[in-house]
Amino acid sequence: MQFGAKSLDITRPLVMGILNVTPDSFSDGGQLYGDQRVLLDRVLGRAAKMVAEGAAILDIGGESTRPGATPVGTQEELDRVVPAVEVIRKELDVVVSLDTSSPEVIREGASMGAGLINDVRALERPGALEVAAQTGLPVCLMHMKGNPRTMQNQPSYQSVVDEVLDYLRSRVDAAVGAGIPRSSIIIDPGFGFGKSREHNLELLARLSELESEGLPILAGLSRKSLIGQVLGRDVDQRLAASLSLALLAAQAGAKILRVHDVAETSDVLNMWAAVKNNRERGYGA
Repeated sequence: MQFGAKSLDITRPLVMGILNVTPDSFSDGGQLYGDQRVLLDRVLGRAAKMVAEGAAILDIGGESTRPGATPVGTQEELDRVVPAVEVIRKELDVVVSLDTSSPEVIREGASMGAGLINDVRALERPGALEVAAQTGLPVCLMHMKGNPRTMQNQPSYQSVVDEVLDYLRSRVDAAVGAGIPRSSIIIDPGFGFGKSREHNLELLARLSELESEGLPILAGLSRKSLIGQVLGRDVDQRLAASLSLALLAAQAGAKILRVHDVAETSDVLNMWAAVKNNRERGYGA
């Protein structure tokens, strides 16, 4: 798939590293937020480390979408995201993804060299779909029930997999209708976005059903509250479970894994690939 100026092979799972330039993201809020000069040094350092650890894509977000998050103004989001995109694209050979719903951030980020638009609102904000189509970049469309402030207030579904699929199909159709080629669309079931523990577990167990759409799947399960609900682990104690969920998602067909722990996830995927390759060669025969 072509991501702006860079092409990536998505026949095997890729690691997308998370770079939140926000003060309030659920896992790493504030770590890359502050004075702009210091911020950009930290962002570039973190970005370079993730690339060295195996990240093919870096996802930069300037607005937290954790449950209960407060919306951020457009100018503040621009001030957080655009300089970070610019410095990373100048210094590193990596695809930069825009974790945004704002058409203004999409436009400016694309002009700075971003290669992917990753929108938790599936380009539903006024103007977002049209601007995304104008950039010519691939897009990732995610399912979210409600909005970040309210999405975890007792979400309910008749059939979570069917409803997620129906929504994603409708947004894919809207994107194609706006001029975005189907070959440039990625889908994300939105783990943790308006889903209970049971909904998330069912989505993961049946993730392979989303492959019927013939579109690459992005899965974001890293450090999610699902782990805390199942295991009782705090955010900083969720590495082992995050790795197991990443592997399960990859085995079910996910092509992009959005994670905080790049090195560890890369190791898991590389070992899985080595075993698969050996099996396909006939166990070394």
